[in-house]
Amino acid sequence: MNYEDTVRYDRQHVWHPCSQEKDYELQPPIPVARGEGVYLIDKAGRRYIDGVSSWWVNLFGHNHPRLNRTLKNQVDRISHHIFAGFTHEPAVELARRLSALTPGNLSRVFFADNGSAAVEVALKMSFQYWQQSGRSEKIRFVSLSDAYHGETVGALSVGGCDLYRKVYQPMLLETYQARGPDCYRCPYGLHRDSCDAPCFETLEKLVQEHRDEVAAVIIEPLIQCAAGMRIYPPVYLRKLRVLCDVCQVHYIADEIAVGFGRTGTLFANEQAGVAPDLLCLSKGITGGYLPLSVTLAGEEIYQAFYDDYQSLKAFLHSHSYTGNPLACALAVEVLNIFEDEKILQQLPARMGLLDRYADRFEALPQVGEFRRCGLVAAVEMVADRSRRTPYPWQQRRGYKVYKKALERGALLRPLGNVVYFMPPLTIPEPVLEELLETALQAVKEVTAC
Repeated sequence: MNYEDTVRYDRQHVWHPCSQEKDYELQPPIPVARGEGVYLIDKAGRRYIDGVSSWWVNLFGHNHPRLNRTLKNQVDRISHHIFAGFTHEPAVELARRLSALTPGNLSRVFFADNGSAAVEVALKMSFQYWQQSGRSEKIRFVSLSDAYHGETVGALSVGGCDLYRKVYQPMLLETYQARGPDCYRCPYGLHRDSCDAPCFETLEKLVQEHRDEVAAVIIEPLIQCAAGMRIYPPVYLRKLRVLCDVCQVHYIADEIAVGFGRTGTLFANEQAGVAPDLLCLSKGITGGYLPLSVTLAGEEIYQAFYDDYQSLKAFLHSHSYTGNPLACALAVEVLNIFEDEKILQQLPARMGLLDRYADRFEALPQVGEFRRCGLVAAVEMVADRSRRTPYPWQQRRGYKVYKKALERGALLRPLGNVVYFMPPLTIPEPVLEELLETALQAVKEVTAC
């Protein structure tokens, strides 16, 4: 099928995610033929730097030889089998390794197949734990404003982005929501690098007030990604851990987007020196190859489900592709690559390059802030920098940057007025610089009028 036919049949039959389909009348979807390192290559041979890791999943570049080899080797053994009553080496090895690498003592690993599912698992585990531990009144969840935890009903219920959830409000769970940290527009006039997170007070008061009915607090550690890459300090997590312990509620860490090196450490919670009660992982877990997610729990939660069959305490949650051997084998190799190739040790040079562009972006009169955490950085475009007034969303400034970047051979997918960078961890420094230059010129043009 040639380029034109691919686009034509796509428009006749395909419904794309997170898109207004009418936009494709003027900006048709680009047919990708193959990947090569940090590049996507379309059917006409044009190359695009994958500046967003194909929705935050690709860790080491496309068409990675070690991951290709791992996948082929596992296919020759078995692609999938039932995981109830059976097991296999890749899943066991992955669970063993994750238990050793994640913060705290998260010794039990439950497998699912996407980030939303991992969040659903965590919510249900927390809820059922309290039901089976003599605290049946603990049935509510607390999350942060502008949070994003997925788009299934439970995950959407603890989300805070109206763009994704407002239309579905009548069918969502009843939850509590506290105002989340927004360091760029800090109401206290402080800076994220030196503050003690006084904004935590709103969450603290809410949990304390409803502690008897709250099962868990769920947050995205260090970066609220879909909210516009809002970056906040680790002290917020330390305060949360203390609060959850005092009030006897679970801390659910959604590291689906920020896990596996994105923040500069393997897991974001490491930077706060704390551990959650339940940890959700997905996206980069297979290096961007296959869908997989896990929810990790400690022994205390696990033991609340461990009993004779007649007690009916089992966690009766299942997915047909739970523990898929292909995905698990890839995830094990991802951990091997982190270790063998010292991926985390290579990040500081790339992070330094991001920092060197901060002044260049902030020199533009309509850029309010350049912020960074690990190898994630964001540029916030504003209508009025002195007042930190955002552009009206209807102007779609970010979408205009997206289109201009594509013309220059780079894939950026801004969040509203925020242009962000989340490239593969192995992006060569010259290519990262090219990506930053492309974004700089696109932002300059889009904010010039």
